[in-house]
Amino acid sequence: MITLIIVLIIIAVVTVFSVQNAMPVVISFLFWKFEASLAIVLFFSVLAGVVIGVSAASLIRMRLSKKK
Repeated sequence: MITLIIVLIIIAVVTVFSVQNAMPVVISFLFWKFEASLAIVLFFSVLAGVVIGVSAASLIRMRLSKKK
């Protein structure tokens, strides 16, 4: 239950921050350069962090369960 509350708080903070910072920004990565809304960039950054975090946690849990 506490995890759900923390996730909802993070979603709320990211949403408020995104709405207040919706101006377009230029993104440069290696040879790519494009313009996108800061809200979209923030959303995809948080999404990537969640996916990486869940993947790492799952991998650690699988390795620990195999040792038992």
